[in-house]
Amino acid sequence: MKTSSEQAVLGRSFNHLEPRPEPSGRAIWVRMTYQGRPCMSTGLLADLVAAQQQIGDLAQAAHQGRSADGLAYQVLCSAHAEVFSLGGDLQHFLELIERGDRAGLFYYGKQCVDVLYLSSTAYGLPFTTIALVQGQALGGGFEAALSNTVLIAEERASFGFPETLFGLFPGMGALSLLSRRVAPGMAKRIIASGRLYAARELYDLGVVDVLARNGEGERAVREYIGARRSRESGFYALDRAAARINPISYDELLEVVRIWVDTAIGLSRRNRRLMGYLLRAQRRRWESSDAAVQQAAV
Repeated sequence: MKTSSEQAVLGRSFNHLEPRPEPSGRAIWVRMTYQGRPCMSTGLLADLVAAQQQIGDLAQAAHQGRSADGLAYQVLCSAHAEVFSLGGDLQHFLELIERGDRAGLFYYGKQCVDVLYLSSTAYGLPFTTIALVQGQALGGGFEAALSNTVLIAEERASFGFPETLFGLFPGMGALSLLSRRVAPGMAKRIIASGRLYAARELYDLGVVDVLARNGEGERAVREYIGARRSRESGFYALDRAAARINPISYDELLEVVRIWVDTAIGLSRRNRRLMGYLLRAQRRRWESSDAAVQQAAV
């Protein structure tokens, strides 16, 4: 249930998000909620687009007003302790692929890119986007985490791109975003491996910025924000310099989406079956997890 303060900050309610302002940290926490499988559904994407428009306006107003207490941080996290996001909506993909719906696939990819681009460029402002990952972040969920200025993960978190296992690849920014954190060759190796990476492994590689103890992710976010308070101008300048040296191009992201669409449309029947197997495995896991939560609440 949304509180009145949540409603007031963004001016509307959401079906797939729980925005929570935290004025003391000049932050807004955007918690993804899931109705069914914890994936990037079209409903969640639509809510993210709408929320970003309003957060961007608030951040712009704070910047123009030079408010010392204005909105300066956005924290993206999940309402589910075990899963940040399992990635793209495989059921939606399969339906579009079976119909040969290129336009539908491109529209989905473009929505993802629109969200990730705003996050990766921090709304074009002296602003910081943070991802807090406490469980699994796969495929598009990993991309969403990578798009933030800062990636904070608990030790139990795991990351991976399973798309190559069924003949596809993560086409909504994975290579562009990961190549800003590690060498391009390493980024390609991580994506092509199709395996899960532990948070500590990615911390050692420089993909994860802050590694938190299990259960202490939110505390780590607040400590990170607090530690920057008196030095923000330097950090903002560093972010600008990094973006200048290794910029993210919106056109590049869209071109990669087009490659992804071509690849998805051309998937073999065998690879579509493999995608279906993964979809059913996700359903079984999510349904059993959801049932356990409901039983514990009785």
